[in-house]
Amino acid sequence: MKIAIYGYGNLGRGVECAARQNPDAELVGVFTRRAPETVKTLTGVPVYAAADITRYKDEIDVLILCGGSATDLPKMTPVLAKDFNVIDSFDTHANIPAHFAAVDAAAKESGHLALISAGWDPGMFSLNRLYASAKDARQYTVPIPAALDAVRSGSMPELTTREKHLRECYVVAEDGADKAAIEEAIKTMPNYFSDYDTTVTFITAEEMQKNHAELPHGGFVIRTGKTGLNKEHTHTIEYSLKLDSNPEFTSSALIAFARAIDRKAKRGETGCRTVFDVAPADLSPLSGDELRAHML
Repeated sequence: MKIAIYGYGNLGRGVECAARQNPDAELVGVFTRRAPETVKTLTGVPVYAAADITRYKDEIDVLILCGGSATDLPKMTPVLAKDFNVIDSFDTHANIPAHFAAVDAAAKESGHLALISAGWDPGMFSLNRLYASAKDARQYTVPIPAALDAVRSGSMPELTTREKHLRECYVVAEDGADKAAIEEAIKTMPNYFSDYDTTVTFITAEEMQKNHAELPHGGFVIRTGKTGLNKEHTHTIEYSLKLDSNPEFTSSALIAFARAIDRKAKRGETGCRTVFDVAPADLSPLSGDELRAHML
C-alpha cells in the first residue's frame, strides 16, 4: 500500500512515524502548502508542493489528509477525493453528516473511495458506542466525575452536554495580546467549547513546552442497559483510552483505516465510508488464518 501525507503538522508527523511500524505501508511523500524546501521530515521522506499533487495520482494508493477540522477538511477532502482515495480525521461531530454527503458525492463522481472521521473519537469510540447500543442505554465520553459516577451506578441519567463534560484550555498569548478577547473567542466557539463549562488558563511558552508538549489525551465510552423479564439486571460496558500523544495514536488509527480503504478500493468500491462500514479484518495486516488463530 503506497500512502502519502497531505499536511505536515503534529498529525502528519505522527502518520510518518506510524508508517514505519507497518511493513505493508510505503510512505511515498509529504505534500505541504508551505514552501517544500522549508519542511524537514523526521525520516527524510521527500516533500512536495501541495499544488503539484495531481502529478502523483498514479503513485498513491491512499492519501492521508492531516488538516484541521474547522476550516481545512470540509474543503480539502471533497476536492482531493476527485483524484485520490482519501482518508481524514474530521472530528466536528455535529457536521459529520454534511461532510459525509459532500465527500460521498465527489468520490462517487470520480470513482474513488474515501473514509472520513477516522481516529479515536470519532472512530474507535464510535464503534464501541455502536457495539454497545443493542441495549437501551446512554453513552458518555470524557465525563466529569459526577457524571461518571452516575453512569457507572446504572441509574441511566439523562445529562446535558454541559453536565457531561468539562473543557480546559491552556494558551500561550503573544506579548500585548488581548487575553480577555482570546478567552471570549474560545468559550464561544461553536461545536467545540460553547456548549461546555470551559476554563482558559494563560501560561508561558516554557510551561507549555514542559507540561503540554506531548499532547496527551484520553477518555471513556460507557453504556449501561437492563435485561431480564422485568429489566431487573443491570449491565455496564466501559471502554477507555489514556494516550501520551493524541496525534500519534490518531495517526496509527489512520494507517489501519487506510489499509482498509486500499483493500475496499481494490475490490471496486467507490463513494464515502465511515468506521461503521469497515470490517475489522480489513484493518489488520494479518491474514484470516492468523486472525482466527490468535485474535478470535
